[in-house]
Amino acid sequence: MTTWAWGAAIDNGQEAPAILERARADVDPELRSAVDTLPPEMRRVARYHFGWQDADGLATTAHAGKAIRPALVLTAADALGGARARTAAVRAAAAVELVHNFTLLHDDVMDRDPTRRHRATAWAVFGDPDAILAGDALQALAFRLLAGDSHPAAVPALGRLASCVVELCEGQQIDTALERREPREVGLAEVLRMAEAKTGALLGCACAIGGLYAGGSADEVDALDLFGRQAGLAFQLIDDVIGIWGDPLHTGKPAGADLAARKKSLPVVAALTSGGSAADELAALYSGPYVEGELERTALAVERAGGRDWAQAEAADRMGDAVAELARAVPDPERGGGLLALAEFVTRRSN
Repeated sequence: MTTWAWGAAIDNGQEAPAILERARADVDPELRSAVDTLPPEMRRVARYHFGWQDADGLATTAHAGKAIRPALVLTAADALGGARARTAAVRAAAAVELVHNFTLLHDDVMDRDPTRRHRATAWAVFGDPDAILAGDALQALAFRLLAGDSHPAAVPALGRLASCVVELCEGQQIDTALERREPREVGLAEVLRMAEAKTGALLGCACAIGGLYAGGSADEVDALDLFGRQAGLAFQLIDDVIGIWGDPLHTGKPAGADLAARKKSLPVVAALTSGGSAADELAALYSGPYVEGELERTALAVERAGGRDWAQAEAADRMGDAVAELARAVPDPERGGGLLALAEFVTRRSN
């Protein structure tokens, strides 16, 4: 049996920032071309959201995101099929990025997040209706890109991406439903399921689509999907930790915003279900609305109840599962090193 080591990506000289930069450079023209086909008002919102222009329509160089999902598409295609497969998958990678940004536009509206990527969210600038409609349009553009792709993998990729969107919506629905329930009525299993649907599903889909464009077997494509899902869960666990204890100068969001909103994130639910006095204190805090000045006390209660330690340990376990699936899909560590580098990048970050 082939075994993998977490250091494989570094040993092979495949560093995530370079992979992401290359993916962004390859995919950006497809994204801009697709967005430019939108009606003027939706195009304006979408271009603002992507960081290509400001609220007045002037060109800007605001941060457009890390391009993790398109990078996974292209890197998976390269791992299984080489450079030709990677080139063929650029349009599909752009479609995945469009779907991701559709979810961001909608999530920001539903969560009432005022900032993303260090500036005001689209709904805060243009209003809810325009942000929602722009998100809808990005989803339609994603499907149109794949529908117009003549590559044999485009049809199965389109079906897989459509199924993923349904799962993404399910995850968001579960998330909003959980927020309406009392703190101790929520269990870890259902929150993990929500996180897999909201985050893991699209990362898995991205890897699987790359495998499809490389002509991978059904087993290889499924293993890539599972790799992405497990890495996605590890990503969400770390993201939830950062959402509580991260530096807003790096995250672009206010410190402790999830706690103030009484979000039942993974560290919080782990803490609430741990038992003990710290869990009781946290449950009491979460049972009422946020009171100014309670963030530090709430974060400390989560930490004392074991939420932070559990989330970090669980992220490591999920990453281990991801590596096992990657070894099944791509037995040669040298070929799969780029995928491992990306997974390490999103799960080892500190902000």
